[in-house]
Amino acid sequence: MRSPDPVPAGAAALRPTVTGGTPRPAGLRKRWLAAGVLAVLVALVAGVSLGPVGLPPGSVAAELLNLLPGVRLDSGLTEREIAIVTELRLPRVVLGLLVGGLLALAGGCYQGVFRNPLADPYLLGVAAGAGLAVTAVITLGGVGTAGALTGMPVTIPLAAFVGSLGAVALTYLLGAAGGRDRSPATLILAGVAVSAFLAAGQTYLLQRHSDGIQPVYSWLLGRLGTAGWGDVRLILPYFVLTAVVVLLHRRELDVLSVGDDEAASLGLHPQRSRYLLIAAASLGTAAAVSASGLIGFVGIIVPHTVRLLAGSSYRVILPLSMLFGGAFLALTDVVARTAAAPAEIPIGVVTALLGGPFFVLVLRTARRVFP
Repeated sequence: MRSPDPVPAGAAALRPTVTGGTPRPAGLRKRWLAAGVLAVLVALVAGVSLGPVGLPPGSVAAELLNLLPGVRLDSGLTEREIAIVTELRLPRVVLGLLVGGLLALAGGCYQGVFRNPLADPYLLGVAAGAGLAVTAVITLGGVGTAGALTGMPVTIPLAAFVGSLGAVALTYLLGAAGGRDRSPATLILAGVAVSAFLAAGQTYLLQRHSDGIQPVYSWLLGRLGTAGWGDVRLILPYFVLTAVVVLLHRRELDVLSVGDDEAASLGLHPQRSRYLLIAAASLGTAAAVSASGLIGFVGIIVPHTVRLLAGSSYRVILPLSMLFGGAFLALTDVVARTAAAPAEIPIGVVTALLGGPFFVLVLRTARRVFP
């Protein structure tokens, strides 16, 4: 008997293995989970150790362990170095872990909902809405660059958050204008239209207020600058809420990948599940954007890499994307603040340099799946 042809990697990314009409996704293997946790720990130690003042990784690891209740180790660090670890670098690294985890988790979720490996966390106009809101606050309100990049009290983060969610709501309303059946393709087209409209408004504001261009572009390029633990505390509740909702419903993405009719026959409500997941992913993306500006490609690079290496089931993709996404962005931030020291490269520039070639790889994979 002739053996079946191997399934291309891209095809496995778009549909689970099916037997008798029901999905049979592979479970999350312990070795991959351990690898994800290890990546987070390595990124945490590396992010705190590397910088203008180099610190021994072993001493940093010991000082981080001292933050745990009941642990008392002699790290050998001075009081000044301990302050650098706990008050300057650690909040920034933790913020990078949270933002990267949210963007990668949202990217994997969008790719499952829209059944498209090129789906991005900014797909539904999140970036355009945040960009317009922040541009309005900076140009009309006179907020400087420091407010956008160092965790200034709520002004710019709040504007980005409200603008992001407003853009998503506008996309839903526009998608509903054509009828009750809002398919993934309809939402994508609505998102493109909303993004174009909001981007035009942003361009108009920048043209009328040219003195605000530099602060706006500094925010648009993304940065993990933080004045302390305030930004971490602001984003943490949204991270927890997004992660809980998306991960609890990750099995439904495997069912949705076989088609709405098949999913309905298995007892799933496709539209309700789809909108719940989109809402959770959009909330997480808005929170990430409000804290760090626009950082592209994380939501494409990480989930697609996990899909190629660990399996096509969203039971695997989503939790691993959250872990590896956080580690990826934290390590990318290390490159951004050390490659041109003492100057700092915007982290969005670094992710774009990494994401451009990877995007070509994804396009080639998609072409093989859809000739």
